Amino acid sequence: VQLQASGGGLVRAGGSLRLSCVASKSTFDINYMAWYRQTPGTGRELVAGDAVRGRFTFSRDNAKNTVYLHLTDLKAEDSAVYFCYARDQGADYWGKGTLVTVSS
Repeated sequence: VQLQASGGGLVRAGGSLRLSCVASKSTFDINYMAWYRQTPGTGRELVAGDAVRGRFTFSRDNAKNTVYLHLTDLKAEDSAVYFCYARDQGADYWGKGTLVTVSS
């Protein structure tokens, strides 16, 4: 499964972004998908995903083979590279990541 994330960018504190991740196969057939984020020198942190709630909202559009992460009320500490993740038939897949920078 190939994952292509997009939608990152520079945003002011308090602003919003919507990240998108398009999968190379039908997301209807993918067992589990989620978003993680990582800052320099740290490990990847789960942000939101199927059956996992966090501060941001995860959603799926299986008709478009796409999952989204809705980032709202962003803070400087939310600056990170955000990665799309899929677990399918026992294997883990990662997208290349999209950078979110929040200016204070």
